[in-house]
Amino acid sequence: MSGLQEIIVVDSLAHTYPGNVEALRGINLAVRRSEVTAIIGQNGSGKTTLVKHFNGLLKPTRGRVLLDGIETKNYKPREIVRKVGYVFQNPTHQLFCTTIEEEIAFGPKNLGLQEAEIRQRVEDAIKAFRLDRYRDIHPLRLSFPLRKMLAIASVYVMHPDAVVLDEPTTGQDHIGMGLIERTIKELKSEGRTLILVSHDMPLVAATADRAVVMRDGAITADAHPKEIFSNDDLMKNTHLMSPQITKLSQMFADPRIPHNILTVDEMYSCLEGIRK
Repeated sequence: MSGLQEIIVVDSLAHTYPGNVEALRGINLAVRRSEVTAIIGQNGSGKTTLVKHFNGLLKPTRGRVLLDGIETKNYKPREIVRKVGYVFQNPTHQLFCTTIEEEIAFGPKNLGLQEAEIRQRVEDAIKAFRLDRYRDIHPLRLSFPLRKMLAIASVYVMHPDAVVLDEPTTGQDHIGMGLIERTIKELKSEGRTLILVSHDMPLVAATADRAVVMRDGAITADAHPKEIFSNDDLMKNTHLMSPQITKLSQMFADPRIPHNILTVDEMYSCLEGIRK
């Protein structure tokens, strides 16, 4: 069932929490390599429950999840973290060392890597996430945006095949949101496979190759963000809001302006083209 381009395959997945709370109902999904796949939907739609199955944090009630064609239940913990890394919504939940450098080194040490490789990976991650000036600081002394960067770096350093980012912009100020967006774009440019769970529609519009819409534990749509956000009926039925720039594009009667513009830069380029 898994093709060469599919890193994660979800096959008829269902999950029921204690108390007979049905969170997922027959999910079928394939996550392709080197893409940014956004999982969107209202609270309670099943987004986080779904992605927690990708690295074994949750076990299927029915159905299965395959990583490179092998069911997650057949992986050892050390093996599965090499496949799918998970960055929690609240970074504090996954930070527990006394310095930034130790925090980033923790994962590679647990993978059993040689000391020289650990040092190189730590240095590469510190540089990539612009954390050099903070390397000897306790993680909890960092601002919330920087803690999120550290949490991503501590997963990135293990070189997983895919990374799940659960609500990466929650609690961020404008600067922090810009930092998160830039980081996602940089990881995307490196060919990383990212799964983005988010209520931040402008972030999804700016970074995702694909948007998977969930409602009541099921997938209701799966397409490029341009198609998703320009579908008024879908937005209404799932109680989602398109980015403001997309709504603005839909207000123009000029046929030269598409009604599925996703970003301010895209709108600017379109208007500049018309002006010339």
